[in-house]
Amino acid sequence: MSALPRLSQTLLRTNFGSLTKLSVARYHENVIDHYENPRNVGNLDKNKKNVGTGLVGAPACGDVMKMQIEVDDEDRIVNAKFKTFGCCSAIASSSLATEWIKGKTLDEASNIKNTDIAKELRLPPVKLHCSSKSLDLSICLYI
Repeated sequence: MSALPRLSQTLLRTNFGSLTKLSVARYHENVIDHYENPRNVGNLDKNKKNVGTGLVGAPACGDVMKMQIEVDDEDRIVNAKFKTFGCCSAIASSSLATEWIKGKTLDEASNIKNTDIAKELRLPPVKLHCSSKSLDLSICLYI
């Protein structure tokens, strides 16, 4: 009887390990890089007048994304931070978005579409909703 629990634990570990490897294999290396080494994680001071904060959720998979931008007197984004609770596609999308918008004007940043982010990360169509709509919201809330 004691052999059965050990066998079940071994099968569970093997199955879980296989699922993890299969899941990672579905993502492009760009996603894995931003997921394992996310850029610009953190918070900006939301009480500052030159900081805009966007918070969005994606009910399809339970992701919640917060993005903040800090803008100078010439409407140029000087800093961007994010916090994302969700799948690796959502985290990678938020990370890439913060990299792309730093140094851009609000007009330039508003031209970046979530489909551009999805294309760069090579997200499958089922993960398009993960490609950070919080960028749009943080710009709108700043203005």
